[in-house]
Amino acid sequence: MAKTIAFIPVRGGSRSIPLKNIKPINGQPLIYWSLVSLEHCSEVDEIVVATDSVEIVKAVEAFKFSKVKIYNRTSENAQDTSSTESVMLEFLQQRKLKAADVFVLVQATNPFATTADFESALKLFKKSKPARSLLSAVRTKRFFWDLKNKPLNYNPTQRPRRQDYAGLMMENGAFYISRVQDILKSKNRLTKPVITFEMPEHSGFEIDENDDWIICEQLLKKHRSNDSAKKMDYGRIKLFLSDVDGVLTDAGMYYSEKGDEIKKFTTYDGMGFKLLQKLGIKTGILTAENRDLNRRRSEKLKLDYDFHGVEDKLSELNRLLKKLGLDYSEVAYVGDDLNDIEVLKKVGFAFCPSTAQPEVCSIRGIHILKAAGGGGVVREIYRLIQPFKT
Repeated sequence: MAKTIAFIPVRGGSRSIPLKNIKPINGQPLIYWSLVSLEHCSEVDEIVVATDSVEIVKAVEAFKFSKVKIYNRTSENAQDTSSTESVMLEFLQQRKLKAADVFVLVQATNPFATTADFESALKLFKKSKPARSLLSAVRTKRFFWDLKNKPLNYNPTQRPRRQDYAGLMMENGAFYISRVQDILKSKNRLTKPVITFEMPEHSGFEIDENDDWIICEQLLKKHRSNDSAKKMDYGRIKLFLSDVDGVLTDAGMYYSEKGDEIKKFTTYDGMGFKLLQKLGIKTGILTAENRDLNRRRSEKLKLDYDFHGVEDKLSELNRLLKKLGLDYSEVAYVGDDLNDIEVLKKVGFAFCPSTAQPEVCSIRGIHILKAAGGGGVVREIYRLIQPFKT
């Protein structure tokens, strides 16, 4: 089975900012922010820190992250003139990984990639069959000119308004994803066709100079707290709601000879709801379907809430949160189709089955589960939450 290896090359020598990779920023060494996001990413099997520095090794080992391993890069590939590709290839030739293994090049100089970013990007890459590589990027709406004073991306005589301009995608240097076989063949981090994974605008900054450090430290304080990068703190969840069709079922509609409608539910999800309730989490279903068989299933499970025939799910959720005195950040929701998108974008913890519609899977920060609709979705969510509640 193919593995996913995250690779972080960090040198001890840095002329602009000495030992910048372990210099404290927002209360932690710079490299910590990449490591903690990867450590809590379920899609990543192993994290390799490639360094030539004893100081960096000591700092990294002090975190005691279970997935992290040290690779001692050669001095030849740790010079100011050494390319990132050179140390990547050195490592790959030494390790002899499988051709199909997924390789994530992560650059510690961009500390803004979260666990959710890595989760979503890796799942997008694995689902995008034509794509050979993926890179992280930010959307920019700036206008560019070349060195010969010619505009590159707009017509100066018809200057578009910012709100009417789709913009361009700019590499932010946070991470690049490819398969081992493609890197070894091309000798490059990217192989065509390449797709992009969009990250927030603030992640467009990288730390190369002292001024970059000042800017990034302020952005880190605003966007990433010091609590293990918010490490998907499922312990905050107080309410869990689920859609029905395509989530608790396989989205199939079955009919008997008499025309009776039949749906297939799994007992694993039934137990999943009970286990969530034992953790102190209120549970319920929120569905646009208005059918008695859904009601009977809800009654059998003894859920705390069941909402049927709901056209505006977000409004219904708003009313429930006001009644319970809860915030969106304390809510988890799992959905699979277009009428779930508003809720999924609003709640603190968004999930979808592996069989969800593409528009749902592309929601930034959503956790795409391994289970298909009707295949134990709620039980998988329970396994994610349980360690944070005990």
